[in-house]
Amino acid sequence: MAEMETGGGGHKKGGKKRGKKMSTRVDFTPMVDLGFLLITFFMLTTSMNKPKTMEINMPVKEPNEIDQTKVKASQAVTLLLTGNNKIVYYFVNAVTGDPETPLITDYDNTNGVRPMLLQENRKRNPVGVDSIPIYKDMFQKNKIKEDEMKQHIAAIKAYKDGLIVVIKADKNATYKNLVDILDEMLICNIGRYAIVDITDKENELITMANATKPASK
Repeated sequence: MAEMETGGGGHKKGGKKRGKKMSTRVDFTPMVDLGFLLITFFMLTTSMNKPKTMEINMPVKEPNEIDQTKVKASQAVTLLLTGNNKIVYYFVNAVTGDPETPLITDYDNTNGVRPMLLQENRKRNPVGVDSIPIYKDMFQKNKIKEDEMKQHIAAIKAYKDGLIVVIKADKNATYKNLVDILDEMLICNIGRYAIVDITDKENELITMANATKPASK
C-alpha cells in the first residue's frame, strides 16, 4: 500500500508561491502475507514422492569361510560387462562344465540382454514368472494387500530351479553399466543373482567374443 505524505508548503509573505512537496512511501507488509500464502499453497499442493530404490542384499563372508555356493550349470548364465556398453554372456555345458560359446549383446530393450533374460527365466519357471504381473494387477485393484503381493513375488523369485545370473565386469565397464544391469534384474524378475570378480579365463572369453562376434540369441 502506498501512502502519500505532504510536506509543509507554507510561503512567506511577499515571496514566491512554492508547490507542495510530496513524498511516497511503499508499504510492503501485505507482500509478506502473500509470500507465506504462496509457500503454504505449494506445500499443500505438491506431492511428496518417496525416492524409489532397489534393495540389494550383499553376502557377508565369514573370516574362515572358503567354500563357495555351487549352482547347477543348467540354471546359471554369466554376464560379462565390458566396454562400449556391450555384454558378453555365456552358459556352462552341463556335461563338461566348460563355458559354451560366448555371445555378445547390449542393453537394448528390444534385441539386447532383456529379452534373453526374460526368455531364459520363463523357460525355467514358466508358470511362476508369468504370475507376477497378475499379483501386481491384483494389488493395483485392491484385491490383495501389498504385503501379500510381496510374499507371492518373493516366493516365485526364490524358485529353486529358477534362473541364476552371475554378473562380472572387466576394467572397461562403467558404473552405469552395473546400475543398468541391476535394473534389468528387477525388470526381468530375476530373484537370484550375484556380483562376482571376473577371472582371467573370462577376460579371454571377452577377447574371443569380440574377435568372432557371434550373433546373440
